[in-house]
Amino acid sequence: QVRLVESGGGLVQAGGSLRLSCAASGRTFRRYAMGWFRQAPGKEREFVAGISWSGSDTSHADSVKGRFTISRDSAKNTVYLQMNSLKPEDTAVYYCAAQYGVGPYLGPAQYDYWGQGTQVTVSS
Repeated sequence: QVRLVESGGGLVQAGGSLRLSCAASGRTFRRYAMGWFRQAPGKEREFVAGISWSGSDTSHADSVKGRFTISRDSAKNTVYLQMNSLKPEDTAVYYCAAQYGVGPYLGPAQYDYWGQGTQVTVSS
C-alpha cells in the first residue's frame, strides 16, 4: 500500500513558476514508477509527466515539454514537478500517482495509487 500526499499548488500569474511535491509513504518507494496527471473542470484526467522507478527515464506530455520537469528523490520518498512559464491553460487539479514497476507509464489506468490532488490556478 502506498499513500501519496501532494503539496505546492496555488495561484500564480502567467509566466510564473511552481514546484509541486508528492510525498509517498512506504519503504518500497524505489520500486514504484511515478506520474503526474491533471484534470481541468469538464475535462478528462490527462497525463503530464512520468518517471521510472530508478529516475533514469522520464516522459512529458507535448503540451508541457520544455516547461515542466519531473524528478524524484528516493532518499526523501518524494517526486517533484517543476513547472515554469505557466499558462492559464495549465490551470487544473494536479494529481500524483504511483505504480509498482519500472515505468514510466503514461495512462491513468496503469496506476493503482493516487493522491488527493492539489489545485494550480494560473491567472492571465
